[in-house]
Amino acid sequence: MFIPLHDANSLRHIKLQFVTFGLIAANVLIWLFTAIQSEEAQIATVVGFGYIPITLFSDVVRPDELAYVPSWATYVTYAFFHGDFWHLAGNMLFLWVFGDNVEDAFGHLKFLAFYLLCAMAGALLHGLAAPESQAPLIGASGAVAGVVAAYLMLHPRVKVWILVLGRIPLRIPAWVALAFWIALQFVMFALAGEDQVSWAAHIGGIAAGALLVLVFRRRGVPLFDREIVTPAAAEVVAAPAVAAQPTAPSGPWGRQ
Repeated sequence: MFIPLHDANSLRHIKLQFVTFGLIAANVLIWLFTAIQSEEAQIATVVGFGYIPITLFSDVVRPDELAYVPSWATYVTYAFFHGDFWHLAGNMLFLWVFGDNVEDAFGHLKFLAFYLLCAMAGALLHGLAAPESQAPLIGASGAVAGVVAAYLMLHPRVKVWILVLGRIPLRIPAWVALAFWIALQFVMFALAGEDQVSWAAHIGGIAAGALLVLVFRRRGVPLFDREIVTPAAAEVVAAPAVAAQPTAPSGPWGRQ
């Protein structure tokens, strides 16, 4: 796998990606609040806010004292909780690198709606793949997968710096890294199903992101890098078009 580090891709329509910043801040603050709780309180929080398929696809309900929000609301709330620091860091790094340009292409409010809809799509596909699962699903991977899919369709030709295998820096076109990442999600779902990572939630987010980018992008924003902005000179260069951890439980809960 790889770690995204930086993309040479200037903003064109907004001055500051404050929705992306706000989402990262919300996820970090919620993780910090959860991390200082006792283990018992952490379990209660995850059960109360996590997405539990069996409570949506059957008559099973959470205990009243843990039903912090209605079951339908967990289609969104689950995406703001993470199991550990590395789970959080991985999702937020992808959002940091790729979220700003998707927000730029959509506008602030549309990007927020897009992010939440991708989270919901991820939870829905996870639930359809494992409707009897009692493990709470948590993590922003479904929403972030939607951001990755949208970025791939908007800016496949932009060069990104990535760290391969945690140690090898490479600067390559975004489509190489992101297409590989997306393909890997489908391969892992086919091979592993729903194990310690909800590959279905990733795929649900990817599908939602690829579809929603078609209607959420601003009028005049092209797909597939028909116009590339060079950060140094801010010049537009014409270019031809180019064709989550179940999760299943890690400890007492699941994550994606």
